[in-house]
Amino acid sequence: MTGTSSDARLITPTMPGTWLVLATVPFWISAVGLYPYIGVEIVIWSIYALAFNLLLGTSGLPSFGHGAFFGVGAYAFGLTQFNIAANIWVSLAGALLAGAFAGLLVGLFIAHRRGIYFALMTIAFGQIFWTISVKWHSVTGGEDGLLNIARLPVNLGVVSFDITDNDALYYFVLAVFAVVVVLLWRLVNSPYGRILSAIRQSEVRTAHLGYNVWLYKLSVIVLSAAFSGFAGGLFAMAQRSAFPDVMNLAQSGLIVMMTLVGGGLVSFWGPVIGVIVFLIARDVIGAATNAWMLYFGTMFVLLVLFRPEGIAGAAKLIAERWRNRSATPAVLSSETRSG
Repeated sequence: MTGTSSDARLITPTMPGTWLVLATVPFWISAVGLYPYIGVEIVIWSIYALAFNLLLGTSGLPSFGHGAFFGVGAYAFGLTQFNIAANIWVSLAGALLAGAFAGLLVGLFIAHRRGIYFALMTIAFGQIFWTISVKWHSVTGGEDGLLNIARLPVNLGVVSFDITDNDALYYFVLAVFAVVVVLLWRLVNSPYGRILSAIRQSEVRTAHLGYNVWLYKLSVIVLSAAFSGFAGGLFAMAQRSAFPDVMNLAQSGLIVMMTLVGGGLVSFWGPVIGVIVFLIARDVIGAATNAWMLYFGTMFVLLVLFRPEGIAGAAKLIAERWRNRSATPAVLSSETRSG
């Protein structure tokens, strides 16, 4: 399973402060020189990264074409809104189900593969979905994409509120993010999640223990694709459009970089850290130079070489060393008194 025993606690001492910062983002984000909309992006991409990490971090399955599921969800949101019902919940359900169906379709072909063959097939399917989105003009709009996707009002039965304003949209996606975090955390820390962790360590050994490895791999591909599609639906709503670019190989590579930089291989929260670092670097460094990806890429290479566990892993190591250093004087003092 990703992370250590500390990841088994959803509520940690630092969590209230973290959520307080998130809840007040619209009040201070402009004051620190960032665009207000970046808060919306961070939350949506964090959902996407956590969904992706179900495969990479939890199950050890390298997917390099995951943008396909994100893009399928984005298109499904718009198409559901245009052709079925102009209702935010119906459209988001359409995005989630479309992602799940795409994941099932891909999973049936690749769940029996391992390692580099699994990774290569995810790239191939990602390119297939991208090509379809570009060529199927009558449905996807081709390279022009789907335009005029509306930010539909959020109807909760007794109350309905508008999310056309970026601040209102931010609080809506933040609430959705909180629900998704709880669901994915419980999934990762459940018996099902522990079996996925066993598959990550050794598929052969897990199969010998009597588990149907193929079925577990297929199921986690579908789950990851479903939540990725859901994130894609939120993204289409936020952008008011859906374009083929979100499916291309470069975009799929970005989510891999974010997850690894943040420390998704060792921490549940690693992908979120990676998203925050990446998007802030894009805006801050990008404002100074067009070559901002050169600097982020350099950081990625250095982390892979010297801290492959990512930022979250490095932070855990520093915290452990600090605790050990703090405990040493107390132990010595106790031994002195006993002596």
